[in-house]
Amino acid sequence: MATPGVKGTSSTSNNTYEVFMTLGIEAARATIMTEIKLVMENHGMSIDRRHPMLVADLMTSRGEVLGITRHGLSKMKESVLNLASFEKTADHLFDAAYHGQKDAITGVSESIIMGIPMAIGTGIFKLLHKYPLQHIKILYSFIF
Repeated sequence: MATPGVKGTSSTSNNTYEVFMTLGIEAARATIMTEIKLVMENHGMSIDRRHPMLVADLMTSRGEVLGITRHGLSKMKESVLNLASFEKTADHLFDAAYHGQKDAITGVSESIIMGIPMAIGTGIFKLLHKYPLQHIKILYSFIF
């Protein structure tokens, strides 16, 4: 936009970092979605628009553009198991053990690794059953 001889209103850039620095994070997010869509279409694949949106949201959720690489994921630093699920598993687990880090196991990857139900969709809530009063007295009756 600031380059002499280039008409900013009729040109586009696919350089996500350049778009981020010039126009901001939302424009970078839109660029990521557009580029993912173009790559998939050029390979003959048709995907739902929500998939590139999800990837773009993840890449821009911190207010900067982060790659889906071990370096980008390590900047997120949310979960030890999430980092370990991607690359350099032993290194991440060793560092976490050495520094005494804890993991709340709230994400999908962590839940899969630990073999526990995920807190998403129908697994996000617990049901409370309403028992009749006489049933509660039977459950909590004293032996003596």
